[in-house]
Amino acid sequence: MLLPPFIRRGFQRLWPHHRAVLVGLWLLVQAAFLVRYHGPHYANDSELYLHYSTNVAKNGYYKFEPTVVVPGQPPTPPDAFVPEHTQRYILYVWFQVAWLWLKTGWWGIVLGQIAVSGAAAAALYGGVRHLASGRRGAAALATLLFIVWPDIQQFNCYLLTESLFISLSVLSFAAFVRVRAGGWRAWATLVLVLLLTVLTRPNGFVLTFAVLTAGLENLRQRPGRLLFWAAVGAVVLAIPLALVVLNQRLQSYFIVETYQRGELIFGSPVWAVHPATPLDMPADGIGQVPRILYFAAHNPGFLLRLMFGKLFVFVSGMKPYYSVAHRLAYVLVLWPLYYLAARGTQRPDVWKLARIFLAAVPLWQAAIVMLTVEDWDVRFLAPVLPFVFILAALEMSMLADKRLAGLMNNSPNSLSQ
Repeated sequence: MLLPPFIRRGFQRLWPHHRAVLVGLWLLVQAAFLVRYHGPHYANDSELYLHYSTNVAKNGYYKFEPTVVVPGQPPTPPDAFVPEHTQRYILYVWFQVAWLWLKTGWWGIVLGQIAVSGAAAAALYGGVRHLASGRRGAAALATLLFIVWPDIQQFNCYLLTESLFISLSVLSFAAFVRVRAGGWRAWATLVLVLLLTVLTRPNGFVLTFAVLTAGLENLRQRPGRLLFWAAVGAVVLAIPLALVVLNQRLQSYFIVETYQRGELIFGSPVWAVHPATPLDMPADGIGQVPRILYFAAHNPGFLLRLMFGKLFVFVSGMKPYYSVAHRLAYVLVLWPLYYLAARGTQRPDVWKLARIFLAAVPLWQAAIVMLTVEDWDVRFLAPVLPFVFILAALEMSMLADKRLAGLMNNSPNSLSQ
């Protein structure tokens, strides 16, 4: 279908300046959210991070509250839950500490998040263009979706980990694309960004797992597959150690309790799943991983119902308390993008290992949500949407090159360039 002439002419005039348009649009979006939230936005978990970072900024280290002594009663030691739990987000806490040391307050934290997000947007554009063999159309589409999707950019104003985590996830993609050319600097950059991502949020390991998934496929393609089977064996041998580490990391979480309540959405009875028969619950004090394994072994059918229910809530965006407009945006925009992204994973002209990496990030995140619980907001989905957008943009740019070839009238500034 041909576009009206005035739209085609406007597009032709703007396209040579599309990067400036994207920058202007990004600035407009940031300003809009700052106005909407009246500056830095204090959300439900903000106190968790601000309490820790303020304490460290004041004392140079986390200083526990003194032991409370009441005559006639045993001493009450300070509550260790907050510092122990917050250390799982240690990079974000120190990000806040740095701005507090600079006396910039909450505004410094938020403006710092916005700056890192801007760098991530630029890296996304460059990474997609590199991946698409220089085609600027794919890069522009992916960056445009990253900028205009409100569930991503809104977090730049939040005093939460999401903004920094999303930015580092995108930077991990850009770093991964660069390792194709080889060189120790590219690999060192990738390792550094992956480490920073893990230190920002506990589920940051999904990026590392995605890299390892692509790496296993790379080894599988090699003749003989000796290295592939050696790597598979190493992964199997590492599972017990990984479970020990995971058990330690999950100490401050109450996953089995959410199973018991039948929660699909954390802390919400909405759409909760109720068992037909009493559940066989594990004993307390045996560690989170053993408790999860016990629950799975003794309540497999109920756990499967929970897992697929959480997968639907996570992917669909159809949470019942969302507005009609919000849900329509997911159905009319995001669901088709899922389809295009799935097709994008099959594009033979795009580096296969990058396609595996891009698909693995949302899949690993979905697996985590299925085994834990979905957030009441979009804090678990938003970090993986850039990877969906990249795959969808790669597919859309190919379709655009085919169906809109006459749009640019064979101009040297065509979408394929």
